[in-house]
Amino acid sequence: MVDASDAVGAAAAAGVLARCRALVRPALADAVGGLHPWTGEMAAFSLGWSDVAGTPDPGASEGKGVRQALAVLGAEAAGADGRVAVAGAVAVELVHAFSLLHDDIMDGDAMRRQRETVWKAYGTGPAVLAGDALFALAVQSLAEAPGEHTGAAVRRLCDTLTDLVRGQAEDLCFEDRPWTGPGAVRPDEYRAMAEHKTGALLGCAAALGALLGGAPEATVTALDRAGRHLGVAFQAVDDLLGIWGDPAVTGKPVHGDLRRRKKTYPVLSALTAGGPAARELAALLETPGAAGDGPDAAGTHGDGTAARAAELVDRAGGRTATLEEARHHLAAARACLHDAPLTPGAAGDLDALVAFLLHRAV
Repeated sequence: MVDASDAVGAAAAAGVLARCRALVRPALADAVGGLHPWTGEMAAFSLGWSDVAGTPDPGASEGKGVRQALAVLGAEAAGADGRVAVAGAVAVELVHAFSLLHDDIMDGDAMRRQRETVWKAYGTGPAVLAGDALFALAVQSLAEAPGEHTGAAVRRLCDTLTDLVRGQAEDLCFEDRPWTGPGAVRPDEYRAMAEHKTGALLGCAAALGALLGGAPEATVTALDRAGRHLGVAFQAVDDLLGIWGDPAVTGKPVHGDLRRRKKTYPVLSALTAGGPAARELAALLETPGAAGDGPDAAGTHGDGTAARAAELVDRAGGRTATLEEARHHLAAARACLHDAPLTPGAAGDLDALVAFLLHRAV
């Protein structure tokens, strides 16, 4: 049952996201329109603007737009007009699109937002090229922005890109490590990976807006820290949805992360909890072919094993621990925002976005 205050909060967050999207979308479309027609078509498909034939697709999802909203609100929180952050918002949205496109290739994900991923629709080589184009366009879009803070903004974006790649590298390296024993991935290692892979770009988005809006360094730093905490919470919620999310909402099969044997926070927390459920889960995960491992990982085979693994993760406390992780970092993000000298209206909008994230999973 949804609490009335939750519904009001969700509506407020949706309004903030829609307002910021309307401000950023024209500049984002202009930037993508400057790409080579082929890479531009793939970029438009990845952004949910068109179908695989290049025809406008009003039924496709464009995503939530959290990062572009953070950039706009970062400027407004510093007392500037949100329009000064549009170039930063475009840049972070393009980086996000690039990272998802390449991430889908590395993970072998065939579906995103209830339709084929770019590599599945166009091929792996073309998808890599489209991702490269989005990456280059992001830096170019920000570098060409007017204003005295452009150089510092580009340097911050480049530092963030390094962070993001580091986090993705750590995530891929986790795949080769054992589930248990001295070499197992610890929850604190996963948390650090999530800050690099997901938190860095969210922090950059809010910080870029404040930077372009002329905010003092202390405010820029506070918004960056808030975004990084938000990113860790965001990753925790995504991990929950990757196991127990509704396919009609996530666009991915239930228990999908377990079928692909991804080392996510719920699983790692469950394995370190001890007890019968954790031991049975470890034995199941260490069995070759369990939980849909291998060629059938994206299909329907192994549903019973994946469902059993999900049950064991829950019984061992993995779901509860991950919710607590998300709540902890959302509270930390709010603390960063409350301690910074932000304009009241934008601070309220930022708080609405923070609250919205947790309600994706509960």
